[in-house]
Amino acid sequence: MTASLEVVTVAPAADQLRYTFGGGEPLVTVPPGSVVELTTEDCFGGRVRGVGDLPSQVCEFPYLNPVTGPIAVEGAEPGDTLAVHLVEIAPARDWAVSSTFPHFGALTTTHSTAMLHEALEERVWVYEVDRERGTCLFRPHRGGPEVELPLDPMHGTIGVAPAGGEVFASITPGAHGGNMDTPEARAGTTLYFGVNAPGGLLSIGDGHCRQGEGEVCGTAVEAAMRTVVVVDLVKGGTPGGAPPAWPRLETDEHLMSTGSVRPLEDAFRISQHDLVTWAAELTGWDTLDALQLVSQAGLAPAGNVVDTNYTMVAKLPKRFLPGAVAVDGVHDRLRETAAAYLAQR
Repeated sequence: MTASLEVVTVAPAADQLRYTFGGGEPLVTVPPGSVVELTTEDCFGGRVRGVGDLPSQVCEFPYLNPVTGPIAVEGAEPGDTLAVHLVEIAPARDWAVSSTFPHFGALTTTHSTAMLHEALEERVWVYEVDRERGTCLFRPHRGGPEVELPLDPMHGTIGVAPAGGEVFASITPGAHGGNMDTPEARAGTTLYFGVNAPGGLLSIGDGHCRQGEGEVCGTAVEAAMRTVVVVDLVKGGTPGGAPPAWPRLETDEHLMSTGSVRPLEDAFRISQHDLVTWAAELTGWDTLDALQLVSQAGLAPAGNVVDTNYTMVAKLPKRFLPGAVAVDGVHDRLRETAAAYLAQR
């Protein structure tokens, strides 16, 4: 590793895992531009290992969805933007789990969607993870074909400390990020968060071997992960003059905005509003011109429709934004840092 590449390892013990965004002291402080190698536990804290391990029996509420962190970034202050590039996300075990819950998910009665019918049965599926072949095996409980699914590792939960000194459970997504559960948060993606507290206080968890859009049953293929990120700081927000009000994402091909509230329509509106105004800022277009372009070329993948807030993503190919460079080219620079790390590891 070159002397100029700062590499920090964060491997918390079980009693160092956190269950909130905000309200905690940093586990480590790193300079901007650092590579951070970290480990994360699955959303069940590793307690669900077999089909007989029902979460209601082996897990303790509210100790679900642990996150690794907070990671403070030197010099980060409210009004800045924290950039987090996902370099690698790799399953740490040869198994992963998913489940249904009686009162959690998009297709069951919940405490806020009250129904007289019986809730879904609590059931656990164990997936065999083949890291060499890059697959995980779905095995049905009651007959029928087994299905080999490709790995598409991502982090369901990633974010910073909320504004105003508030503390949110790690299961809750919002303007700080948190449990957005978007499959777009995979290796190669850069996420942008407005800094709300000194150091930013980044936390990451809820690794998924893969997840369909919406996380309809309430859980993905949940797994402990070995993850590498590069963290950087954009002082004074973005070249547009202010940090993003909601988390934004960038890949080599797309720009994305998020919204996390209820109802789902408002999460959709927030994400689309942010993408339209971002496109206008980057191109100099009038707002209605940007609205027209996003309306005809944009995508709207769901993050989650099961959590305490729902998450929608607005997504636009960068090729439709001629000459636009987002966040002063941070994504490309962090890609270069990632490539240097991988080449010299």
